[in-house]
Amino acid sequence: RELPSMARLGGVVVLDYGSQYTQLIARRARELHIYSEIIPGDAPLARVKALEPRSVILSGGPHSVSQIAAQGPSPVPAVHRRG
Repeated sequence: RELPSMARLGGVVVLDYGSQYTQLIARRARELHIYSEIIPGDAPLARVKALEPRSVILSGGPHSVSQIAAQGPSPVPAVHRRG
């Protein structure tokens, strides 16, 4: 069921890069009564902005820490600049 747009504003976006903990992270936020939405790590910035999150969580997979950083996943650079 779709939540009213005001219920989504100010929530958390979890950018999923293949972590086994992504669902757990989102569930913990919801348990704290914080709206959370999981979207793919390569989602367009427009999709992230449309949710107007107060916070963005990067949830990476094992390859993001075990390989050279340049080879691991990276979010859209504008996500970092949003501040």
